[in-house]
Amino acid sequence: QRSNRPGMQSSHFKLYNMESELCYESSNASCLKTSYPMPRRVALYVILGVIIILTVCGNLLVTFSVAYFKQLHTPTNYLIFSLAVSDLLLGILVMFPGMIRFIESCWYFGNFFCKISLSSAVTLVTASILNLSFISVDRYYAVCQPLLYRRKISVNIVLIMILICWSISVLVGFGMIFLKLNILGVEEFYYNHVVCEGGCVMFQSKMSSTVSSILSFYLPGIIMLCIYLKIFLVAQKQFQTIHNAGCVNSVKMSNTGQTKATKTLAIVMGVFLSFWTPFFVFNFMDPFISHSPPPSLYGTLIWLGYFNSTVNPMIYAYFYSWFRKAFKLLTSGNIFKSDISETTLFTE
Repeated sequence: QRSNRPGMQSSHFKLYNMESELCYESSNASCLKTSYPMPRRVALYVILGVIIILTVCGNLLVTFSVAYFKQLHTPTNYLIFSLAVSDLLLGILVMFPGMIRFIESCWYFGNFFCKISLSSAVTLVTASILNLSFISVDRYYAVCQPLLYRRKISVNIVLIMILICWSISVLVGFGMIFLKLNILGVEEFYYNHVVCEGGCVMFQSKMSSTVSSILSFYLPGIIMLCIYLKIFLVAQKQFQTIHNAGCVNSVKMSNTGQTKATKTLAIVMGVFLSFWTPFFVFNFMDPFISHSPPPSLYGTLIWLGYFNSTVNPMIYAYFYSWFRKAFKLLTSGNIFKSDISETTLFTE
């Protein structure tokens, strides 16, 4: 019998009394279960359930709006569509089973679906930040090199960006889990002290957590920050030059759309980094401090990151009047009465 069966929680290996409740009472290989009081469980199910519903419905509206309304068929909006798809899939494939795992403290869907869920989580978070990286490139050309924008950022180029984004994300997410790269070098410890029936946690070695955090979060995040800083400096310089030439009003009118789009998408990026940075700091440090933090901290930080997928459609609705109009048209049921795909949502 392995040393953690029973007696060591699969999530970060906190020791408990031998009389603790088990995920599977009939199995001596079961993980330990943390039972919350019923009022707390109900409250958590309601709160997290509402978050999941908002995530799925909000991102479904974004994806359907971009796909349906022809005026929204632009390179920038295709990238927003790809980002919304990653948020939508996160709500369906990761957040729903993750809610049950977080509240019940046990995984009841089997080892294969545990791997699918973990792979999907890594894939979709990686896809989100890569989509945001390509969006920052789109904004760079729109603001800093507007004369080259239509040639450099065509629909075909954006489709290639999206293909690259999802290909890399799937390779990273599913490759890491199914090829067991996350436990490379610590297999013996993992199988002797971590694995138990009813557990489904992302365990990573020092090397795995360092490499995956840098490639999937820190490096793209730093690149995005540098690009948006460059955009800001160029925009300021352009405005100052125009101001000195005395043509402020005319240029303000012509650049309003691009400026607002850039500002909104910079906010989307900033919100993403704000919600996910605490988790990735924790994820990077965890193996170096012997996985000592409590499982509840891990769960709380990852749900903070998931909440970013809930917020994104709200940002679009708040800052983009044409998304608000599209949302109203879709939710009003007019789409079932006639073809409104040609509706003018905004003036050029």
